Amino acid sequence: METPGSQSSLHRANLERVVRAVRLAGSLTQAEIARTTGLSAATVSNIVRELKDGGTVEVTPTSAGGRRARSVSLSGDAGIVIGVDFGHTHLRVAVGNLAHQVLAEESEPLDVDASSSQGFDRAEQLVNRLIEATGVDRSKVAGVGLGVPGPIDVESGTLGSTAILPGWSGTRPAEELRGRLGVPVHVDNDANLGALGEMVWGSGRGVRDLAYIKVASGVGAGLVISGKIYRGPGGTAGEIGHITLDESGPVCRCGNRGCLETFTAARYVLPLLQPSHGTDLTMESVVRMARDGDPGCRRVIADVGRHIGSGVANLCNLLNPSRVVLGGDLAEAGELVLGPIRESVGRYAIPSAARQLSVLPGALGGRAEVLGALALALSEMGDSTLLDGTATGSLAASTPAFT
Repeated sequence: METPGSQSSLHRANLERVVRAVRLAGSLTQAEIARTTGLSAATVSNIVRELKDGGTVEVTPTSAGGRRARSVSLSGDAGIVIGVDFGHTHLRVAVGNLAHQVLAEESEPLDVDASSSQGFDRAEQLVNRLIEATGVDRSKVAGVGLGVPGPIDVESGTLGSTAILPGWSGTRPAEELRGRLGVPVHVDNDANLGALGEMVWGSGRGVRDLAYIKVASGVGAGLVISGKIYRGPGGTAGEIGHITLDESGPVCRCGNRGCLETFTAARYVLPLLQPSHGTDLTMESVVRMARDGDPGCRRVIADVGRHIGSGVANLCNLLNPSRVVLGGDLAEAGELVLGPIRESVGRYAIPSAARQLSVLPGALGGRAEVLGALALALSEMGDSTLLDGTATGSLAASTPAFT
């Protein structure tokens, strides 16, 4: 029986520290594990050897700084996680292992505004299909990360702001999906998951303070402070779309006038081009035409960039992030939108904050949120279950959701 402060309990705690560091990073050299955990190199070497012998981690030769090193990652057989991303027009699901490898991924069109029950039905079916396709043992599913395009109340888990998803009003997405799949489900809004995805796999790697800006049917920001997502006490941190730019501007869905969203979101921007470009426009097609040289589309995208830059300048003055990552279809415009963003930041942000800031396009495109959902599931896992050789959840073959 372990007692607090005993050698066995200290050893167990060190094992869990190493497993957690590797789990969150995907792979680390032994030297990086020592720096991350604060353990000595000798202790790390002994722990890695023990974990390798137990089948918890895999060790492969690599190089670091021109020297030979050993890369440590969790075993591909240690468990799997699932990411589910509900967009306004799509559903995307990914299955990954604990070594941060994506095993399967699929997306399909979905009108998420229609009804929550239809959305969860489709998600359940797609999860089922991908698990069957990968041939993984369902008992290995350790958890699910779930993304929705709206704010989640931290205390109740209820989706808020009925103006965003009226058909989902009052639902508890994590609870609903947990009941269908029978495993732990962790939920967050799409901007936060985009930030997680870019931080782990994309343009935010190696940065501990960043903002991920997503412009779609709405405008949101995922904020990373000291390496962690900042949600605020109510879960609504990052609602950059409701910064006021013009008190006499258009009425926003939040009830205020002239919010950043009313100058940048697709629902407000596309009508500007419809008289000359037709009514079948999407932000994706506008970006494509702008890249091909269309002057009207270029002007609209530049204006959107300047407005986004005003919001980013406010973030710089308040939080002083070192990097801003632009996601969504708009990021494909490249310097057509990034240049105006930087221009506004240079004009409105405190000079010292503006000098320290880099503004980059997202590296993951439309996959940022679903990969962020995988990262969320990975971050919420318990390490003790890995050491005990079992996953935290169970998707038994007899579970009704998979019949």
